[in-house]
Amino acid sequence: MEKIKKSVEKMWKEYLESKEEIVQNTDQTYTSWYFCDNEKSANDLAELVKKGIKRATTSLHCFYEVEGESLPKIGELSIITDWNGEAQGIIETTKVTVMPFKEVSSEFAFREGEGDKSLEYWKKVHIHFFTKELKEINMEFSEDMLVVCEEFEVVYK
Repeated sequence: MEKIKKSVEKMWKEYLESKEEIVQNTDQTYTSWYFCDNEKSANDLAELVKKGIKRATTSLHCFYEVEGESLPKIGELSIITDWNGEAQGIIETTKVTVMPFKEVSSEFAFREGEGDKSLEYWKKVHIHFFTKELKEINMEFSEDMLVVCEEFEVVYK
């Protein structure tokens, strides 16, 4: 398992203190992660989150099954990092919807906050990204595939 950066632990402690909680006494938990699979995108998207522009993300449903992970849940907290694992902000999941890729709305694409925020741009970059991800497990992309659409808000930065 990858070692958690000090900045992640520090941000978590500061967040809890801002809510008048003590790290040792809290039952709240978090995950920490970065967006995408490359440094530029990870850093750019973390910046969009900090600015409040990016308020949603999408992942392939099949990867939760392949990796044995549970779907995101409303109220879950995540520390978003840059590519190097440095904490950038804490988000709270506010909505989770599972649907076929082809049913994602322009409103959701806008909440993702990427590019020109259009559904066309969203589809283009996500088809490219998902096709590449699926190739690693010998699967092909289809617009009928289920995606997990997660909405969130920044609760600490």
